[in-house]
Amino acid sequence: MKHRTRTITLRGKGGAPLLLGGGNPVLVQTMWKDKLERVDAGVVERVFSLQKLGAKLLRFAVPDIKAAEVLGELAGAVLLPLVADIHFDYRIALRILDFPIAKLRLNPGNIGAKERVRQVLEKAGDAGVPIRIGVNAGSLPVDLRKRADAGEISRARALVEAAERECSFFDDAGFKDFVVSMKASSVPETIEANRLFSERSDAPLHIGVTEAGPLAAGLVRNTAALWTLLREGIGDTVRVSLSDSAENEVIAGREILGAVSESAVYEGAPDAENRCKGALKARIVSCPRCGRCGFDTHAFTARWQTRLYALQKEITVAVMGCAVNGPGEARHADIGITGAGGAALIFKHGEIARRVKLEEADAAFEEELNRI
Repeated sequence: MKHRTRTITLRGKGGAPLLLGGGNPVLVQTMWKDKLERVDAGVVERVFSLQKLGAKLLRFAVPDIKAAEVLGELAGAVLLPLVADIHFDYRIALRILDFPIAKLRLNPGNIGAKERVRQVLEKAGDAGVPIRIGVNAGSLPVDLRKRADAGEISRARALVEAAERECSFFDDAGFKDFVVSMKASSVPETIEANRLFSERSDAPLHIGVTEAGPLAAGLVRNTAALWTLLREGIGDTVRVSLSDSAENEVIAGREILGAVSESAVYEGAPDAENRCKGALKARIVSCPRCGRCGFDTHAFTARWQTRLYALQKEITVAVMGCAVNGPGEARHADIGITGAGGAALIFKHGEIARRVKLEEADAAFEEELNRI
């Protein structure tokens, strides 16, 4: 590994401590997309579902004291470590630290006077709660923004300088359990900032592209940045920021880790393979669909992908549209499904296992999946 960072321990409610940095496996996280107004069975079940899917951290926006108290209640009801994202009001941070929260995300520059930040650091230190220093290209300090706009320094270097200012304050206050993120909507700026910072600090890095856009655009931009950085050993936790569901953010993050791990195995880089252990166990292969389609691959994949990706076993599942690219082209799959002649064909390792009516396809597929 090229860039070894220090290890930070995160503690949630129950379970073993979660290690971040220090060459430990990269942690995939996501963010709750809606306002959290109450804790009910549906919210708890959704959090549990994201945990089963492979999320290691789940972040929530906490805009006021009431939101802090609701999140605190949730933190006491689930096992997945929760992160509180706080801006502008240091009192919200102080309140959330009364609960079993795993980590804070702050932009110290907008919390206010340094003395207020110091109060948060003292309480977080007493509670053993790490803090992520989050710096975004859109919220740079005024002097750095002006220098970047004038072309005196690159925006990436401005991000690094902003992060280093906050790190210096945390260091001076004796608070060492911090993670740093420097995000831009630009892929090159994100890569450059994280490269520069990793050469100058051993603080663990949370990496991702901010405001990356809708599903297709966001996947492309995040993959370009995260693949590049992870291959260089940079990054200890990732979020694939998408204008899409939290579930798809987790799936995308784990797919990227899988691609990096597969490349590491191919090239004989065991350290990178170890860091990307958070990759998905299940692999879904599917055809894009065309005019020959006898089976709705899109709808079937949408119904099944979350459940399949939550499986904790190595398995390849093929979802194919017709007999042309059904069992033959997907003979490597442990299990697959396709359509032909008004029926659904379920196959295993290229051999047809069952032929059923289309309306019976899901039930038959589930039966065969459970037999593996």
